[in-house]
Amino acid sequence: MLKLNTENLLLRDYPKNCTFTKEDWLVLSSSWYPVALAGDVRQDQPLAVKLLDVKLVCYRSGDRVVVARDLCFHRGAPLSKGWVENGEIVCPYHGFRYNCEGKCTAVPAHPGAKISPKLKLFTYPAVERYGLIWTCLSPEAEAEQPQIPEFPHWDDPDYLQVLPPSFDIAGSAGRQMEGFLDVSHFAYVHTETFGDRNNTEVPQYAVTREDGGLHVEYWSTVSNYGKSQLHEAPEGFQWLREFRVFPPFAASLTVYFPADGRLCILNCASPVSAKYTRLFSPICRNFDKDTPVQEIIDFNLKVFSEDREMVEAQTPEELPLDLLAEAHIPADRTSIAYRQLLTELGLGRNYTS
Repeated sequence: MLKLNTENLLLRDYPKNCTFTKEDWLVLSSSWYPVALAGDVRQDQPLAVKLLDVKLVCYRSGDRVVVARDLCFHRGAPLSKGWVENGEIVCPYHGFRYNCEGKCTAVPAHPGAKISPKLKLFTYPAVERYGLIWTCLSPEAEAEQPQIPEFPHWDDPDYLQVLPPSFDIAGSAGRQMEGFLDVSHFAYVHTETFGDRNNTEVPQYAVTREDGGLHVEYWSTVSNYGKSQLHEAPEGFQWLREFRVFPPFAASLTVYFPADGRLCILNCASPVSAKYTRLFSPICRNFDKDTPVQEIIDFNLKVFSEDREMVEAQTPEELPLDLLAEAHIPADRTSIAYRQLLTELGLGRNYTS
C-alpha cells in the first residue's frame, strides 16, 4: 500500500476525466506494468502510450529508455509528435529540448536566456525486460526494486523465446485476467484452436497463496495441442497447467507437454483505461523449436482473439469484487481467490478495472 505522504505527489498525475476512481487509481498506480514492446521504442522517434489514463511518451536516449508525461509544459504540446535528436526529445511546437533526466536544455526563441526550472518533464522509471518496457507511476518507484513478475525461461538458452505483438482489448484488465485464469471455458471459447466440446469436465484443484500472489496446479485431459496436432498427445495423457498470479494484472502459465515439453506464457494486462486493455504476452517453449516463429505468433493471436470476443461482450465490463454480485461454481476457485486478492490490495467493491 502507498504511504500517505505520497498521495499529493501521485495526484499530480491523476488525469482529468479519469475512468478510475481516485482511490482505485492510487492503488493501481503503485504497480509496474509493461507499456510497449522494446523493439517499438526507438532513438529517433518517440512513441505515445497510455497507462491508467495517463498519456506517456517513450524513447531511447543512448542506451537508456526514457518514459515521461507526454506533455511540454510550455504550451501543452504532446512530445510524442516531436522527435529525438542527440538523445534529447524535441517539442514539435516551439523546439524546446529535454534531456533524459527531463531537464529543459534549450529554448530556441531565447538561446542565451536562463531556462526556468519549471520547464522540466515528469519522468518515470523504466525497465527493459522480457522484450517489454515496464514502468510505474508511483513517485517511490525510482528508489525501490522494480516489482516485475518472474519469467525465468526468457533467458534460458534451452527455450525458444517468442514475443507476439501487443494486443488491444476493449474490455477491462480484470476481466481479461480472469479469463486467462479460467479453466472451464476451453471447450466453448477455444473451439477453433485447442478446445474440445466433448471434454468439458473440470476436475478438483487447489489454489494456494504464494509471495503475495496465487499458485494453482490444475490437472486434466484437455490437450494444449492445436487441432492439427491432437494426435501427438499419448492417449489418456494428464496435462498439468501451473498458474502463478502476480497482482494486480499479471499471471504466468506453464503447460507441461509430453516428453518433458514446457510451454510458458506471461500474461500482462496493461490497463490503458478502466475499460481498455493492452495485452503483452511473452512466450517460451522448449519443444518444436524449429517451428517458424510467425506460425507460433499466429496461433496465439487466434487464441487471444477467441478470448477477446468474450471479454468485450461481458456485462458488467468491470470485474465485480463483491462475491455476491455473480454466481460461482467449484471450477471458479482461481477466479474467487483472484477477486479476493484485488480486494485486499485496497480496490473498491465497485471496482472498475
